Amino acid sequence: MLTVTWVDWALPWDIDRVLHDFGFPMGPFAMSDLAGLDLGWVRERSTGSTLREILCEMDRRGQKTGAGYYDYDAQRNARPSPVVEQMIRDFAARQGRTRRAVSDQEILERCVLPMINEGAKLLQEGKALRASDIDVIWNNGYGWPGYRGGPMFYADTIGLDKVVRTLRQYEEMLGEEFHPAPLLADLAARGKRFADMQ
Repeated sequence: MLTVTWVDWALPWDIDRVLHDFGFPMGPFAMSDLAGLDLGWVRERSTGSTLREILCEMDRRGQKTGAGYYDYDAQRNARPSPVVEQMIRDFAARQGRTRRAVSDQEILERCVLPMINEGAKLLQEGKALRASDIDVIWNNGYGWPGYRGGPMFYADTIGLDKVVRTLRQYEEMLGEEFHPAPLLADLAARGKRFADMQ
């Protein structure tokens, strides 16, 4: 499905709601709870250095244990967890992170624009032949909302110049991981779209 870097002070249910409203069948935290947070986790090697490790150490391993990022009732209906909210606050405080408001727009951009950027890198490196190939994979394999056409088509519809400008804003605020791929920056500078590539 979707992997997402932690969005400062946006709680798991906020991120899931924004991505579900965008058209994904579920958000990354609901998906993690469904799959099981302990996939690949080994108790003996766990250091409590990530939220996922802390949850697993608390035996909050997802729907199968009745608790993960969310709390679940007997029918596996999810409810936001006050335990997880406090855990996130404590985790952030230990890291010296200051709380700030995060808009739905920022959540969406910080989750979706890196997908577009990674797609541009795949095209530049020749690992994908066409932008539409990337869209097909995302639509059929990762639950991208079909009516939005895939991340590369979506980028063309909102404009590559806007994608690059927004990535640069996040790069300045959050670091190198948001640096626009050279191909993406070049297409945007020339007023082109992914669909214009031969």
